[in-house]
Amino acid sequence: MALCSHKERFFPFSLPTHLLSKISIPENQVITINSSLPVEEAASDYAAKLKEAFQGENMPVFDLLILGVGPDGHTCSLFPDHPLLQEKDKIVAPISDSPKPPPERITLTLPVLNAARTVVFVATGDSKAAILKRILEGDEANPLPAALVQPHTGKLHWFLDESAAKELTVPFEKHSIL
Repeated sequence: MALCSHKERFFPFSLPTHLLSKISIPENQVITINSSLPVEEAASDYAAKLKEAFQGENMPVFDLLILGVGPDGHTCSLFPDHPLLQEKDKIVAPISDSPKPPPERITLTLPVLNAARTVVFVATGDSKAAILKRILEGDEANPLPAALVQPHTGKLHWFLDESAAKELTVPFEKHSIL
């Protein structure tokens, strides 16, 4: 599992902390971003750690990526119309001009996201409904970053609550957890 995150606050929500505390993962298999480094160095350091962990692979192939989507359609720290969407060579990139705070972040790039075996997006709430309609039903000339996540040989799943899915007109499976 990989976690895209802000440099200053690597886990802007508690899911990773709670998830990692519930499962038995050897500490040497948890790869973290060194937040004490400047953003450029932190990205290079994290890329080196991933290359070491995925020896023999040109591109890290994660078994599972769990991603969120922002109200503007961004995912990880890949924002609409940002030059990082065109990045093809780096697996990890720094961003120092984020359109939303904090301005400095570290992100996996689209080639890494699209190399994953399984990508899961989780989105909840009314505030996500309109953007999810654009991502999942739109046919935009310039797709939003989350719409660009299309694993080449893997699977893509979206987990939405009813509020987030309320504007969708495409068929989808509805499950209820009580």
